Amino acid sequence: MFKTILGTALIFFQFQSLIASDEYFLTLRNDKVNLRQGPSFEYPIKLFYKKKFLPVVIQDKYENFRKIRDHENNTGWIHISQLSKKKAAITIEENLLIFSRPSIYSKPAAVLKKGKLCKIQKCKDKWCKIKIKNFKGWVKKEGLWGLL
Repeated sequence: MFKTILGTALIFFQFQSLIASDEYFLTLRNDKVNLRQGPSFEYPIKLFYKKKFLPVVIQDKYENFRKIRDHENNTGWIHISQLSKKKAAITIEENLLIFSRPSIYSKPAAVLKKGKLCKIQKCKDKWCKIKIKNFKGWVKKEGLWGLL
């Protein structure tokens, strides 16, 4: 009986580790960030990012480097000093409306094209309050990439 319970517990914990994702989002701290092929300054640069606050998914870590994936599915390693906890997202829908309040019945303030970078001020339920240049307002979460 003890073996059965132990075996069931092991299967449960292995299954939990498959479901539970350790991935999380951070943003780029600077206007120029190097994406490397491996977790060291010795590895060649694969790509240059030139957009501060670009959101990236952290997939793995090795010492002071983090393996990331961006919204275009590029992967590589970035030094932790080049990452920030500030929240931002990229629009993934064409013509995403910014509303004055978190409701489709409130006044539309602007229309965003696909691929726009916006800073996240706060989120609740299915809406996020964002800021882009001179515009502030609420958008539906489903239209953004960079949030869990």
